[in-house]
Amino acid sequence: MASHQSYGSRRLVSAMANEGFHVGRFRVRSLMRKAALKDVWKRKFIHTTDSKHDMPIAENVLNRQFNPSAPDLIYISDITYIRTGAGWLYLATMLDLYARKVVGLAMAQSMPAKLVCDALSMAIQQRKPAPGVIVHSDRGSQYASTLYKDLLSEHGFVCSMSRKGELLG
Repeated sequence: MASHQSYGSRRLVSAMANEGFHVGRFRVRSLMRKAALKDVWKRKFIHTTDSKHDMPIAENVLNRQFNPSAPDLIYISDITYIRTGAGWLYLATMLDLYARKVVGLAMAQSMPAKLVCDALSMAIQQRKPAPGVIVHSDRGSQYASTLYKDLLSEHGFVCSMSRKGELLG
């Protein structure tokens, strides 16, 4: 049986039963442990960008200018997901493009606009950047939200967005 490490004890029990071998799941699990066999989780793709919204999209001010002359001039932001034992967690990061350093981050079980606002707030608290910082992201609904744009405006930051799937575009 060539499962390519995708079968755990439950699937093995089912597959073996189909072949006429009746073995309990816990027995299969202990035998797998003894033989150092582990199933490998197949990573499921989760879309983190919802660009099909009717909120206004900002101009691409960054325009592929990836080499700022000093820190705290350009921040880029994105959301990714992490599989944990308790389920999926979403991670929003804010990166200073000059230092290539994470300056703000936030995690949550869902992706509301507050997630990216929390990451930006952490960057503001940590770095205390001057007004005029370009904050670049994709066109996701979190970045197009009023909550996020109000936070940018409150600190005098410039919103910049690229097209879906192309953060640095």
